[in-house]
Amino acid sequence: MKIAEARQLYSTQIKAYHEQHTALYKQKKELEEKMKSEENGTVTYANEAATLELSIKAVEEQKNQYQEYMDKLMQQWSAISNMESAKQQGEAMEEGMVDLGKIMEVARRIMNGGIVPPTDEKKLMDYSMELYQAAKNIGALTKKEKEEYESLWEEEEDKQAPDDPTEIADGTEAFADGPAIVEVADTMASVSDTGTI
Repeated sequence: MKIAEARQLYSTQIKAYHEQHTALYKQKKELEEKMKSEENGTVTYANEAATLELSIKAVEEQKNQYQEYMDKLMQQWSAISNMESAKQQGEAMEEGMVDLGKIMEVARRIMNGGIVPPTDEKKLMDYSMELYQAAKNIGALTKKEKEEYESLWEEEEDKQAPDDPTEIADGTEAFADGPAIVEVADTMASVSDTGTI
């Protein structure tokens, strides 16, 4: 199961169990009030109180099991997302350094009196107008024969945006199968039927 699917499934379960836990806790408070207000209330409602207590415990244990799995799943998701982000940043830095090397080579060629393609000159201008002007001024002083150069950049390919690290993390297989999905009603019924979990 993919992490995104598991997150959706288990967050739905956690929410359902949380809502049931809240409702059961409210029932417990109401039952405690009844037990206090009625004569022999403690005896009269003892079985109901015991069943309610077992239900609360069962719901809480199941919710905690789901939450523990969800926490581990989120750690996996974060690790994958962060790793992909770091990888993309490294690739961008590497690409930037390669471009910087090409820009310096264009400046060197111009300083030596060479003729470079207008696209290469523009890249040098965009990087640093001061460096471009210095290269042109030094190149104008050069008396040797002007050499014509090919572009250092190949045809600019349509660069696609890097994949979203969160999407990559969402699409990764979950580290392990999660706990069995048990609907809240089934958990409640198991307590009511047997009086135990």
